[in-house]
Amino acid sequence: MDKPHFIRPCTYIWLALMLLTVTTYSIGEAGLGGLTVMLIVIGTAAIKVQLMANYFMGLRRTRWLWRGIVLGWLLLVTGLITIAYLSTIK
Repeated sequence: MDKPHFIRPCTYIWLALMLLTVTTYSIGEAGLGGLTVMLIVIGTAAIKVQLMANYFMGLRRTRWLWRGIVLGWLLLVTGLITIAYLSTIK
């Protein structure tokens, strides 16, 4: 008998990461800019970090303390990048 074929959840996460990467690459190659594009790119990067932390670093099965530390770091870094970008806009 053949084993049933199924796709593991990590494969779906990997595919989502690849789709998000192609999205940000396409934005860069198109030469798009501005506040909206920056927010899309930083949001996409934040989603990718969270997916990596939860599924490939195994944080989705840990205590909230560790997940909170990673989420706090992510919010701090993305917030500082956003502030740095906004401070250059006149």
